[in-house]
This record gives sequence, C-alpha cells and structure tokens, in this order.
Amino acid sequence: MLYASRFLTHSRKIRNASNVLRSEPAILVRWFSGGTCSSIGKGDDLIEIRRRGFNSSTDGLLSGVNRAVDPNIYIVGWVRGFNGNISRMAKTMGIPVVGSISNKSLQMHLIRGFATDAGLPPHQEIGMPSLSPTMTEGNIARWLKKEGDKISPGEVLCEVETDKATVEMECMEEGYLAKIVLGDGAKEIKVGQVIAITVEEEDDIAKFKGYEAPKGGAADGGKKSSASPPPMKEVAEKPASSPQPNVSKAVESSKAGDRIFSSPLAKKLAEDHNVPLQSIKGTGPDGRIVKADIEDYLASYGKEATTPFSEAATLDYTDLPHTQIRKVTASRLLLSKQTIPHYYLTVDTCVDKLMELRSQLNTLQEASGGKRISVNDLVIKAAALALRKVPQCNSSWTNDYIRQYHNVNINVAVQTDNGLYVPVVRDADKKGLSKIAEEIKHLAQKAKDNSLKSEDYEGGTFTVSNLGGPFGVKQFCAIINPPQSGILAVGSAEKRVIPGVGPDQFKYASFMPVTLSCDHRVIDGAIGAEWLKAFKGYIENPESMLL
Repeated sequence: MLYASRFLTHSRKIRNASNVLRSEPAILVRWFSGGTCSSIGKGDDLIEIRRRGFNSSTDGLLSGVNRAVDPNIYIVGWVRGFNGNISRMAKTMGIPVVGSISNKSLQMHLIRGFATDAGLPPHQEIGMPSLSPTMTEGNIARWLKKEGDKISPGEVLCEVETDKATVEMECMEEGYLAKIVLGDGAKEIKVGQVIAITVEEEDDIAKFKGYEAPKGGAADGGKKSSASPPPMKEVAEKPASSPQPNVSKAVESSKAGDRIFSSPLAKKLAEDHNVPLQSIKGTGPDGRIVKADIEDYLASYGKEATTPFSEAATLDYTDLPHTQIRKVTASRLLLSKQTIPHYYLTVDTCVDKLMELRSQLNTLQEASGGKRISVNDLVIKAAALALRKVPQCNSSWTNDYIRQYHNVNINVAVQTDNGLYVPVVRDADKKGLSKIAEEIKHLAQKAKDNSLKSEDYEGGTFTVSNLGGPFGVKQFCAIINPPQSGILAVGSAEKRVIPGVGPDQFKYASFMPVTLSCDHRVIDGAIGAEWLKAFKGYIENPESMLL
C-alpha cells in the first residue's frame, strides 16, 4: 500500500485514473517504474487474487497469483463493477497491459487475465461457464472451433451439455484459440474449470502447443487455505487413582481394523463349508470364533452355506454413466415424491366423437398441406381449456402463498435416447389445434436431437404425459413436475361393451382412462374432480374446443 499511495501522488499517468477510483470498488491498473519500485524483484508476489465461484452479482474476483514479470511493469486486473474495457482504458492511459479484460467476462464467467514467469505470452483462460441457474458442472459435447482459429465476439466456440440441455457457448472477445484444454466429450467439468486458452496475437499460438492447465488453481488454494487445520492431539494425564480397565489386544485390534479372530480349526472348517466368518459371533476368549461356533452355524443353516455375495459375483453387467439430463430428472423426481403430497384421480373418457372430429380435421390438414393432428394434440388443447376453466389447478405452492398463473403453458413429456424431456407449449389455451400440432412436432424433434434451448422447456404451469398412444399403457400415475401442482397421465383407448336402452341391447364405445396427479397443498379433492369433469366434457364433446 505504501507503493500504491506514492504512485497515486507522484505518477502523472496514475493521476489520470481518479475518475475511475470514484466508481465501484476495483483493484486498478498500476504501473511501477524501476526507480520507485526498486524493492520489487522479478517473480515477487505483489498481490494474490483468489478465485471465487461467480455465484452472485457481488462475486467477481479473477483467479491466479500475479507475479512481477519485469520489475518495471506490473498490472493488476479489475475486480468488479466497472462498465467498460479495463484493457482499453489502460492502454489509453499509456499503461502496459497483460491480456485484455472486459466486463462481459463477468456475465459469462469465462475470461480472466493471466501472466506468469514461465515464458508464456499474455493469454486468457476460458473457464466452464454457468449456463443455467442450477448448473454446477457440465460436459463438452463438441468444439466448433479448432486450435489456431481466429475467433470474434458472438461466434460459437463449443456446445456445452448442461444439467438441462445442450447450449452453445459464444466467444466474448476477439483473438485466437491457442489451446483446447478439454476436448470433445469431456465430462463432469466444474463451473470455472479451465477448458481453453485464447491469445490476442496469432504468433503466440505455437507457444501453447504443449501447454497443460495447472492441476491446482486458485480455487484449490482457497479450499486448502480455508480448510480447518488438523486437530491437535489431546494430551491428558492419566489419574493414578483410577487405572484403565484391561482390554485384550485381540478386541482392540478387532475394533481398529475390523479383523476377525478365529481358531485355526474353526477357520479351516468355515472355508470347507463356505461359511462367512463375518456373520458368526464368537463365543471363545475375547470374542474369538471357535470350532463349536462353526458347528452351531452349520446345524442351523445347513452343511453347505454360501456367502451372500457369491451369487452376485457371477452376474454379468455393464455400468452406464449418468447423463446430465438423467441426473436432473432423478433429483427433481425424488424431490417431488419426498416433498409433494400426491393424490390421484382417474376417470374414463369416451373418445368416439374425438376420433371422428380428428379424422375430419386431418382431411382438411392434408388438403392444405398442414401437419396431421394427433390425439395427444387434442388432449393438450382440452387440458389447457380445463385449466382456464378451473384456474386453481394452474397454480404452484410456495411457503408464503399459492401462486396462480394467468398463462396456461403445457409441458409435454417426450422420451428420447438421452432421457426424458418436457418442452413447453406456451399459451396453449389460445392456440389452434394446427398450431399446437406444429409446435409439438418441432419441439419433439429438437428434444431427440438434444438441441433444446432453455426457453423451450422453462415456464410450464402443467404437464401432460401420454404413454397410451405410443406404448399402449392402459393406465398409470405420473409424478408431479415441481413447482407445478398437477400432471395428467393419459392411457390407451380401448373398445368396451356398454348397455343400451333395452335389457337385451348393447353397443360398443372407445374409452380412454386419464389420471390426474395433484399436489394436495394446492388442489383439494373437489377441485381436482372439478377439473377432470371439465376435461372430460371437452374430450367427449370436442366441438366445444373449437368455439
């Protein structure tokens, strides 16, 4: 601080930065001349800036330990809050700059200035960005740029598989991609971990050919420094008047290392008959297993006892790694079943008129070149209109209030090879059947291609899951997709014989069972029944959906 105060007073160039000092807190660019900073040698640590996680608007420290490469020149990058390009500002002031730093790096959590005394030119390390509110780690699907390519702001560097979808990561500053640290298919990369190196000058690319990212970074250093020191050994004086009870060495070592003590004869008898010694409680001295213990075990469980793991050890299996979408689906559904009080309501809906109307509409669609309308499209439209009619079901629970939504956005469950996706059809109650059919087919294809964006699945207020039409499942109960309070499970339609007017009369009709899963904190039983009644009315009288 003594050097800093002298320079703020004596340096004409630093004096020009007074306007910047009045802005948000920042560690400003400093320029040390050889005369004023004579005590600072090459490689001295001038300031250590530890990396933080960029999890809030107040976090923003750049990582790394900056060292004096030359006693005459030393630069410290900004921390946060400056609305501009620090590098450009410093160059305007005539101060040498290591790398370039922009306020965009705070938004994407990607780029930080870096300088070492290892002979590397000025460069920037690009870290794994946080591309969704719940993202803590990600996978690199593929790189769209190669090492040595020129990059410009807005160009896509790579595709990152987040906890919800595959997202394109854009470049924030101009330069050259010098080194790809983690290549295609790299998995479980923590947010902030270095994935690539960029430089400003094309001639510097070759200098990073054999570059390897440091295994221990500022983040690790912060963890190590913040870790509590190992507990000191407590030294207690043993009272002379109360000697410790004698404990056998066998018992002590058994507790310490889980060693099982048995006599040689008992051990051989156990091996001959495949008896697990762990399941036998010894009756010998100090808990030692003796021959009588093995004989008692064989008398109780048979002459040829087998270990519980002998059968499992012969199984043939393959361990499949979890995908990001599988991890998220597992955690959210587990949270739903543990925290949401589910109850279920089931009704049978007659779909004869619905199938007839669908046939007529598809004839018109084919004539006009439009998409065919499926039964699921009609179900989504009926569910949306029922939610508008019974808005209590279009709500979600919070600890302080029940939030009732004015938009009816329907999530549609889509099964893919990568996992379960739920893209959303927004304002489904206000859209026509042809528009709904077109959107669902487009979203389903994007889900299968693993190219859904965050806006394609966020913001839903109700979910529809149909296992009847595609898979022939008769009836099932779905798990609520939090923070929603309801999900409709649609089964397959089947023909049934129903009584006619007279005693000997009957007729056939097709019925489709549907089950509504409700959050009892939000939807009471009578409200759920009212919604199902409205839904059934639209399905059995589908012309009312066109009004």
